[in-house]
Amino acid sequence: MIVTLRVPPGSLISEKALNRQLGIGRTPIREALQRLALEGTVRIVPRAGVIVSDIDMVDQLKMIEVRREIEKILAGRAARLADGRACAAFRDLAAEFEKAAVRNDEKIFIATDREFNALILVSAQNSYAAHAIVPIEAQTRRFWYLHFKQFGDLARVCELHARIALLIASNDEAGARQASDELLDYVEWYTRRTLESLK
Repeated sequence: MIVTLRVPPGSLISEKALNRQLGIGRTPIREALQRLALEGTVRIVPRAGVIVSDIDMVDQLKMIEVRREIEKILAGRAARLADGRACAAFRDLAAEFEKAAVRNDEKIFIATDREFNALILVSAQNSYAAHAIVPIEAQTRRFWYLHFKQFGDLARVCELHARIALLIASNDEAGARQASDELLDYVEWYTRRTLESLK
């Protein structure tokens, strides 16, 4: 809800309201909020409550710098270690990205991207990189939801994701690393363009 901006930056989060809305006990909600605070998605303010963090525009470029290196490691490892079943799943995901591009369908892209990221983490078999990338992806996804419709190119981003998926499916480690870099080149270009337009 925070990532998709249904709960926008600056919102005060009530544990009681989340308990009623989601039907989840207060202890798991409190634990989830503590984790989100560690990721920087929310701020826990004594005697004020839990507040959804603002999206820091300038920080996006710093995150991209780190994201680039971690995602390159993950893509390369996934390509090297993916077994036949995982390779078939990556090919299926590439087809879904292509479908999202043809239909210009953001919902297909979002669902496919979620599966793609999860499969890369499983295939790469590196818990350190996985722990490092999850909070960065959450922050960059919030930025995406806020600005992509105005400044992004869905067909292009789908094409770049499909290329990574196909290279991983071919067990092409060097190609997957290069394709990951190309995706992050686009993300950086789009972020800079967005920041310049908002000045």
